[in-house]
Amino acid sequence: MDATATFTSTDRTLATRYRDVRQFSETLAAPLTPEDCTVQSMPDASPTKWHLAHTTWFFETFLLERQPGYELFEPQYRVLFNSYYNGIGERFPRPRRGLLSRPSLEEILDYRHHVDDAMAVLMELDETIDSRTRQIVEIGLHHEQQHQELILTDIKHVLCQNPLRPAYQRSPRAVASGWIGNGHDNSIVRSAISPDWVEFDEGTYSIGHGGTDFAYDNESPRHRVFLESFALASHPVTCGEWLHFLEDGGYAQPSLWLSMGWSTVCDQKWNAPLYWFPWEDQWWLHTLAGSRPVDPDEPVCHVSYFEADAFARWAEYRLPTEAEWEVAAAGQPQTGNFVDTLLNADRALHPSAVPVGNPRPRTLHQLFGDVWEWTSSPYTPYPGYRAPDGALGEYNGKFMCNQYTLRGGSCATHSTHIRPTYRNFFPPEARWQFTGLRLAREV
Repeated sequence: MDATATFTSTDRTLATRYRDVRQFSETLAAPLTPEDCTVQSMPDASPTKWHLAHTTWFFETFLLERQPGYELFEPQYRVLFNSYYNGIGERFPRPRRGLLSRPSLEEILDYRHHVDDAMAVLMELDETIDSRTRQIVEIGLHHEQQHQELILTDIKHVLCQNPLRPAYQRSPRAVASGWIGNGHDNSIVRSAISPDWVEFDEGTYSIGHGGTDFAYDNESPRHRVFLESFALASHPVTCGEWLHFLEDGGYAQPSLWLSMGWSTVCDQKWNAPLYWFPWEDQWWLHTLAGSRPVDPDEPVCHVSYFEADAFARWAEYRLPTEAEWEVAAAGQPQTGNFVDTLLNADRALHPSAVPVGNPRPRTLHQLFGDVWEWTSSPYTPYPGYRAPDGALGEYNGKFMCNQYTLRGGSCATHSTHIRPTYRNFFPPEARWQFTGLRLAREV
């Protein structure tokens, strides 16, 4: 929310980008029934229709309410769909969002279209929009893209609670692209923990956002860091590598775990990543395209910081710092498996394996997309950081406590929403997101 932030897509108007982002949210909700869209499976997740309403509330609250002649669609929505903005006023309790059978999904879609119509009028003459309005629209669009990822991760958690294990998407190509039935017996893992390593010299580097294109306030200011020589693994940790960890009793060795992590393992009875389950002498996992055997070659995902840290200790390596990750990612092509590229290709919304026989050794693969990568860095402010004034200042700064940073995006992230400086953050026990890890070591 830097005051210098500008619109990033110079070849399209702001109004066109607005329509594209807003439509994509409804595209993601389209495979779901109204009943699906109402369920809240845990306090950290929200119903799909709440996401659709809250992202609409953002534009209504921070922009349209201030426009002369604008009429609120429903005044009580100001409370129902406020997430954590204490400066705005009263909020409906987060753990009780699943109790809101009303308004219906149809009414929420009407609400979206009411706000979209008003926003179209506001942006009709794009070149006349003042810089502050343009900035808030841009923040709102990136905010909505964050909630698009949450629509997928939250509904995945919802559907997995059902003993029928229903799929979010069901197409032959979507299922096949996740696992091609190539004869893997995942009880016998093909490779040990021996990735290629990409080395980086010691030195003083600059990290953080320093341009005029859009970035969140927590990515700034740009500043210098000194790094000792380090190396990153060429690819994220795979399911096959994780199976070694399981077979060696990794979830039963307290010496590998941080104290809070071990308490969580015991309290929650963790014995594998989230969505993994044993069936017919194999490990299976539930995906958005349905359940299937674990593919040893694809990146492991849905693991917490505690699990990532324990695995790294077991492998006798460590997690990278976020400064190391960003230095390594600088200048790398920002390509990968993202939600928009996967949907456009009718492929499963799930991490994919690095192609077999990849001819590029000593190369960092899958830095972007597929899985968010845990770093060892607590989510804290950069030197000189100051949260913006007003309610929008609550967006990032007040969460800089008891969380860890993740980098790179996932298969549920939109390709236009990620950059090397992007700082995601979650508490160390969270694992319902597409979270994985990449190993690091000293040189």
